[in-house]
Amino acid sequence: MAWNEPGGNKNKDPWGNRGGNNNGNDGPPDLDELFKKFMDKLNGLLGGSGRGSKGSSSGSNKTAIITLAIIGLIVWLFTGTYKIGEAERGVVLRFGAHAYTVESGLHWHIPTPIEKVLKVDVSNIHEYSLNGTMLTQDQNIIDIEITVQYQVGSAEDYFFNMRNPVRTLAEASESALRQHVGRSTMDYVFGDGREDIALSTQETIQQILESYKSGLQIVRVNMQEAKPPEEVKAAFDDVTKAVEDEDKLKNQAEAYRNEVLPTARGESAQMLEQAKAYKQEVVARAEGDAQRFTSLYTEYRKAPVITRDRMYIETVESVLSQTSKIMVDVDGGNSMIYLPLDKMLDNKEINPSTRQRAGRLINDARSTNFDTGNFDSRSSRSRGTR
Repeated sequence: MAWNEPGGNKNKDPWGNRGGNNNGNDGPPDLDELFKKFMDKLNGLLGGSGRGSKGSSSGSNKTAIITLAIIGLIVWLFTGTYKIGEAERGVVLRFGAHAYTVESGLHWHIPTPIEKVLKVDVSNIHEYSLNGTMLTQDQNIIDIEITVQYQVGSAEDYFFNMRNPVRTLAEASESALRQHVGRSTMDYVFGDGREDIALSTQETIQQILESYKSGLQIVRVNMQEAKPPEEVKAAFDDVTKAVEDEDKLKNQAEAYRNEVLPTARGESAQMLEQAKAYKQEVVARAEGDAQRFTSLYTEYRKAPVITRDRMYIETVESVLSQTSKIMVDVDGGNSMIYLPLDKMLDNKEINPSTRQRAGRLINDARSTNFDTGNFDSRSSRSRGTR
């Protein structure tokens, strides 16, 4: 006989005794019975009256509904708990309108749909890249790329004043970049103007965003690349190489200048010192000559004839002592004698110092009105007399 046939053993149920009394069986308890016991206990805790089974059926249903509602309310209220990170700010909306802003930490708000929390990172720096083809002031086309680094300065303005702040940033960046590139020449963009254009573009972008109250703060604008289009790149490379050669030659010239200039200054200082020394030498010699002439003039005033004779003899002695001499006796006859004076002078020149000294002595003699012709005639007469 099967376990579920009429009149069979009701204890043959494979799931155990489904009644309130398990009669020692190890089967699982009845779920309905467990739920009923739980509701009875909950009803007792909530102040239930413990009526009979008929009266408690409808009461237990109401209690279950209330209990579920309370549990749901607790869970709903618990969903209002939220956490704001260290780098974030939280903007709380109440029925879609801004209610307040919270800092980092653990917070609670009235759950959805009454209040809602929007989080935004206000500490970390974000980056946006922009590239495009633009026209310069001198009608040249260049390809340029920049990166814009920004962060959120005001969470309220970021969420409520702009529908799409990042898109607004992109449009403002492109407009500012075209403005400053259009006011610059191509050489300026490729050369020394990179930093200036980046800084000017940053200032213009910030002004545009502040006029929109976007809540974004520009940190830095970097010009990543500025190059000519591929179609004319070869020509621009030649120009760039020429500019580099120019800079190289300038540097070489500067190095040569730094090397030569100190040497030239040293030589000029040396020449100045030599000139000063020569000046002192000439002045000293002139003073010595003047002093000598004064002394000679004093002696001349005492004995003019003797002084003139002595000066002449000293001069002739000084000149003839360092020259070749040829003695000719002309008193023996009237024969003409040929002397190769040019060859004799070529063989031995007069010492320059001797010539200079002789010239100085002759000048001194002339300054004293000394007449060598008269001396010769007087000497001849004196010899004839003797």
